[in-house]
Amino acid sequence: MTGEQSGAYVGLGGWTPESLPVEGELRAVVSAPNPVLSRAGGVVDPTSEETVRLAADLVATMRVSPGCVGLAAPQIGVDAQVFAVDVTGHPKAVTVHGTFVLCNARVVEATRWKPGREGCMSVPDLTGDVKRASRLVVEGDLPGSGTSVRLVTDGFEARALQHEIDHCAGLLFLDRVAGAHAVYQRKVYL
Repeated sequence: MTGEQSGAYVGLGGWTPESLPVEGELRAVVSAPNPVLSRAGGVVDPTSEETVRLAADLVATMRVSPGCVGLAAPQIGVDAQVFAVDVTGHPKAVTVHGTFVLCNARVVEATRWKPGREGCMSVPDLTGDVKRASRLVVEGDLPGSGTSVRLVTDGFEARALQHEIDHCAGLLFLDRVAGAHAVYQRKVYL
């Protein structure tokens, strides 16, 4: 799968956001220093109505947010281990699984560590250099069916997954930078 760009949900058992039985609502994104961003989210039942609705809301909110490639439940004020990712069309993305949501995700293998610049909707004015694994294996549960999946990815999608898993653990990218010298004012392009 490495090196292939795919719109298919390879490794996700055919899951798509459209398979969720509810339509998502737009939610407000919270900013640091909101305390929900520094608390570890709770484990969820991926088949519960509440989790399915949360998954749909995350996808809907992510899709209308310019430049957003991932959004975690704590970013919309919910203490839960649920996040959405979609790096489709991003110029740095090589491996692409399309839009997906994972519940209770955990990293099972992380290799090939590289630094890279990150930003975050919950830290709108800053970016920072963060060292992340560029090859990643993650396991998690799909909302709705509760099916456990194993996702193998690399590059930019791997970075996005780690960023969102950190949100679910109560961490911001600022908690991962090497120091103040690795934090920058976000550039605004007109």
